[in-house]
Amino acid sequence: MKILIRDVTLRYARTTALDRLDLHVPEGSVYALLGRNGSGKSSLVKALLGHRKPDGGVLEIDGLDPWKARHRLMGRIAATPETPDAPPAMKVDALGRFVSSFHRNWDAAGFRARLDRFGIPTHQRFGELSRGQKGLVILSLALAQKPALLLLDDPTLGLDPVARRFVFDELIGELADRGTTVLLTTHDLEGIERIATHIGILSKGKLLVEGELEDLRRTAVARGAAAPTLESLFFHFAGTEGH
Repeated sequence: MKILIRDVTLRYARTTALDRLDLHVPEGSVYALLGRNGSGKSSLVKALLGHRKPDGGVLEIDGLDPWKARHRLMGRIAATPETPDAPPAMKVDALGRFVSSFHRNWDAAGFRARLDRFGIPTHQRFGELSRGQKGLVILSLALAQKPALLLLDDPTLGLDPVARRFVFDELIGELADRGTTVLLTTHDLEGIERIATHIGILSKGKLLVEGELEDLRRTAVARGAAAPTLESLFFHFAGTEGH
């Protein structure tokens, strides 16, 4: 799916979360949006999901405004929120059946297989799961929808190292098979480096830099950086804005 973000401004009272933001997310890319807390990453995800109307600019997914055409788009978009949320009394298997009723292309076998790999008991209530287990369930629900666009808001936040690796391994496998467009915010620079094709760095609602990861590496090397990892790239371009 194609995402158009041009001159987008989004405010909360006197606070400007996004300041005339231009962002290019190529179709089929894995775009990692980086930035410290409060940089505007989650605000952009909310706007793309149609949860928040921008105060200015153009924001479209496949030519449609998500604020006005949310119901037309949601069948092709899956998302994971920063804080995993579902009815706490609902068991995991029942949650899967409930979500599947809204999606014609539901991958029931894939959903069950992920839960098995993650070691999550399907008979347990969602509210009884650990924070990390909840995040893995929500990711499994999102991937089982076979979306054309996947929006992930810091999907590894609060996960232990093993669970974080599970997340990126699952994404690598899924994206190799489908060519899904992915936009994700993350603080896990080491993990996302394995799969990101493009990155953008936000600071106080403004875009500092964006582009293909390999192009940005070459630019950093030309400026004197040595063997740039994604973490070193972040600090190279963000400078004192930090992570």
